[in-house]
Amino acid sequence: MREDDFDRGLAQRRSVLGHEWVEKATAGATAFTAQWQEFITRTAWHAVWGHEGLDTETRRLLAMTSMLALGRWEEFEMHVHAALKAGMPESSLQDMLRLAAVYCGVPAANNGFRIAAQALVAQGRPSPPQPLTPEWRERSFQTFSQPQTQLRVQGPETGRPVVLCHALGLDLTMWTGLARHLAAQGHAVLRYDLQGHGASLMGDAVGIDALVEDAARVVQEWGRGPVVFVGLSLGGMVAQGLAIRHPQLVSALVLANTAAGYPEAARAAFKSRAALVRKSGMAGVIDEVLPRYLSSAFMQREPEAAAALRAQLLRCPSAGYAACCEALATVDWHDSLDHIRVPTWVVSGAHDQASPTALQQALVQGIRDAQHSVLPCAHLPTLEAPVEFMQQLDRFLAHAMGLDR
Repeated sequence: MREDDFDRGLAQRRSVLGHEWVEKATAGATAFTAQWQEFITRTAWHAVWGHEGLDTETRRLLAMTSMLALGRWEEFEMHVHAALKAGMPESSLQDMLRLAAVYCGVPAANNGFRIAAQALVAQGRPSPPQPLTPEWRERSFQTFSQPQTQLRVQGPETGRPVVLCHALGLDLTMWTGLARHLAAQGHAVLRYDLQGHGASLMGDAVGIDALVEDAARVVQEWGRGPVVFVGLSLGGMVAQGLAIRHPQLVSALVLANTAAGYPEAARAAFKSRAALVRKSGMAGVIDEVLPRYLSSAFMQREPEAAAALRAQLLRCPSAGYAACCEALATVDWHDSLDHIRVPTWVVSGAHDQASPTALQQALVQGIRDAQHSVLPCAHLPTLEAPVEFMQQLDRFLAHAMGLDR
């Protein structure tokens, strides 16, 4: 027989709010409240929450927004706890509360943030400190020079300067965790969006030469050089070019999951991918790109992180991605690696399909006294092996600073 609508509504109610909350309402029903509980279970939880259309997270956010607007704080708190237990990302709650501030008022949003923060603590997920003092607050800027480049700076102004340059298809937000860590260690940290990525504009010709000159003008406008330049993937190729062509701007290099140049087959693949992106957008290549960035084990273990990376790649402007694919197809620093004379740490991913370890071995052989580490990750150690990457980066920076004395 088909399951009774009440039972179906009850199952939906439990899946949204959790068993404990539902039992308080249903098992504790009396002759006076039982009919009401049955009515709302059939109507609200089966007919409305069980209706096809909106996904569960959207329904949760709409419900919480409505309760916040009406000041129904007990119900709001119940739904916040249930949403967090079900795995709702904190970023979704933050977005909902910011929107509520616009349409429901700042006092209501303030109370909502307070309740949500308490719920995170109660579930053992307290937010780490992020003071809004001048030293630690993230400050966003754009370059005066063209093409206009978006950048973000944090950390004490007197700290050792570090620049972070991201991978193809991503943006400066891929460094958020590492930037906070470095700022807390007393470094002045700058990260920026490559041309055609994030909020940075594109010039007339986006090649590796233009990307290297972008890096140089970012450092020069910051006025903090020479810097430790940390580049991952495409960012690592930019880092090499900067150290070769503008050695006075670089004090040390981190070259993560990158290469001095790619073999012919890979160059052809980059050109083909650029053509496909121009034709079909990022959706046309996402299923090819994502497994090259993350190991299958990580994607199975951390599906939410994999989904967030997928969404970020899909947001990348197609024109910028395609142009940088074509830039990657032309890079060849092999004959100039011996010009790099600063402390250098080369990082490989043990499961990296996009930039296999053999490509980093060429960097180690070509750059004098380069250090080399292989981390348990694919193409993005900042996502798959963040603790190992941070710890080894700290040791490298201490070593590089010692060499500078």
